[in-house]
Amino acid sequence: MADDAEEPRARSNRRQITPEQSVARLVSRWQGDRQEKIGGKSQKRVDGTRKAANRLTTVFDHLTADEVVEPSKHVPVLTRCDVLVVGGGPSGLSAALGARRAGADTVLMERFGCFGGVITTVGMETMGWYRYEGTVDCEGIGREMERMAARMGGSTKWPCNDSECLDAERFKLIADELVTSSGIRPLLHCLCVDVLKNDAGEITGVITESKSGRQAVLARRVVDCTGDADVAYLAGCPFTVLPPTERMGSTQVFNVAGVNRDAFLEHVSQNKRTYADWSRGWNSSTPQQTMGKEDGLASPFINDEFGLAVDRGVITQSEAADLSGTWSALSDAGEATNLNLVHMGGYDMTNVNDLTAVEIASRRKTMHALKALQAVLPGFDKAKLRNFGMTIGVRDTRKIKGRYSLTSADVYGQARFDDSIGVFPEFIDGYNILVLPTTGRYFQVPYGCLVPQECDNLVVGGRCVAGDRTSHAAMRNMMACTVTGQGAGVAAAVSLRVNASTSAVDVREVQRELARQGVKLE
Repeated sequence: MADDAEEPRARSNRRQITPEQSVARLVSRWQGDRQEKIGGKSQKRVDGTRKAANRLTTVFDHLTADEVVEPSKHVPVLTRCDVLVVGGGPSGLSAALGARRAGADTVLMERFGCFGGVITTVGMETMGWYRYEGTVDCEGIGREMERMAARMGGSTKWPCNDSECLDAERFKLIADELVTSSGIRPLLHCLCVDVLKNDAGEITGVITESKSGRQAVLARRVVDCTGDADVAYLAGCPFTVLPPTERMGSTQVFNVAGVNRDAFLEHVSQNKRTYADWSRGWNSSTPQQTMGKEDGLASPFINDEFGLAVDRGVITQSEAADLSGTWSALSDAGEATNLNLVHMGGYDMTNVNDLTAVEIASRRKTMHALKALQAVLPGFDKAKLRNFGMTIGVRDTRKIKGRYSLTSADVYGQARFDDSIGVFPEFIDGYNILVLPTTGRYFQVPYGCLVPQECDNLVVGGRCVAGDRTSHAAMRNMMACTVTGQGAGVAAAVSLRVNASTSAVDVREVQRELARQGVKLE
């Protein structure tokens, strides 16, 4: 016991060091001026002073500099392949499957832990919700994925027409099956951070970061299906991008459980909404631009409920801002999924600080939306949050400058192209424009909008293909992304088969392979 009593006193008798003295001692040690006790006396050890001082200078330089220089180092090669597809969403899955079916050894690389992109990570469950009577649709891997989901019990009918609602969680399994059964080599949790190019300006692979560290994937062809044109951007390809305030907003999709299905559907049947109602929502100050034929069609729209919640004092006017949109699937168990109601504008979704801010703000905004629905929407009074999307849904960032750039006239005017790699219905949704393909009109998609300038053996698929604002409102849609993805993947594989670059490949050879794979070209 005596020894135990002495210990606190021994500690209390030690000389107290002020914060300033602690910092001075730390700096002294960094400079190599360390104290060593020898024979009970403190002695200075001065060897290594120069090296330590240099290290100190480097540390302080890094703390104050606007940029640092990474030391040169050897990067191990993770793998090699014929075709590397970066991004595993609808366009990336289509690209990888198209390339593999064309005979190429294909790697599909994805930054998240699952394939499916916006479907599985955001929770946006409708690849093509535009299928009202009269639609002439595309054909290819995108439609194949929907049919496979239906066979596996992973889809239900959309509320207002015969379009499919995919089960986002089940689609993870469907994507896994598509990838593994086809012989595609999967890479999950792997982010592209740089590109490799030869002296001729041709892309030869990418640098990745993962839990395994910094590694290279070498590829004879690369397909950029990142959505944001990340690979093309890193390769130095020219691109276009709108100011953040002019871009389409991003969406925090959320799902709830505990909905009284009968009460909600009774309310919907008694309060029918149409696309004409969209002019009063989506946070727009101007009427929605349509062709007129859309205005009377049924839409699963929720908007007035948020105004009613404000009137009742449930949420404030500022909390109701940016709340408007659609509901989608409603299960027998009362789970409402793909609630597309929280929209965030004015953020740059290629800026990490903006991405951080919008993720946090949109989750907070979602709770305002749920509070309002619980208070005023029949059937939602006992609804509880089930989950947010894994990440916010992005509609609008970079677009490459391509060999050809799609225009408003193309998508409105049933454009036809000699280098068609598929078709897409006259469906335009964005920038306050809504055109539904009820008249059977469609346009061809040219290979040229997939081919970036200033970098060969790189092609793109998905929403980052070349085009103006109105064409982006068409090509950003998931089913359109499968068209460009499959076209890009097949072109990459065929270019290897005929020993030509992606910019010089004979598009007739690409079209023959696409036709063999069941793609509608005209």
